[in-house]
Amino acid sequence: QVQLAESGGGLVQAGGSLRLSCVASGSTFSLNAMGWYRQAPGKQRELVAMISYSGVTNYADSVKGRFTISRDNAKNTVYLLMNSLKPEDTADYYCNGRTWGYGMDYWGKGTLVTVSS
Repeated sequence: QVQLAESGGGLVQAGGSLRLSCVASGSTFSLNAMGWYRQAPGKQRELVAMISYSGVTNYADSVKGRFTISRDNAKNTVYLLMNSLKPEDTADYYCNGRTWGYGMDYWGKGTLVTVSS
């Protein structure tokens, strides 16, 4: 089992920045990719960014050039630096961890990001 704990959400004005962190605990050796999804009210959960154990990244088109995902494998932590935030970035942000092999997904409880106009 893997537990994921997010932090760093909050209220920010449009154009501002936030950094989200997610710490994994438990069977962290099983984790390959880690990343972030978000879910806005009334919308489906969507991928924001993912990063593999070796550092290969993937971003949603809507955040390319504004968000940067990184990870520290020694600390079992993944980060999401969000710059130039827009009101449409307002959502609950969920940390995701995916295992090697079968690709089992683990989820954090989420952290709320609110961007005011």
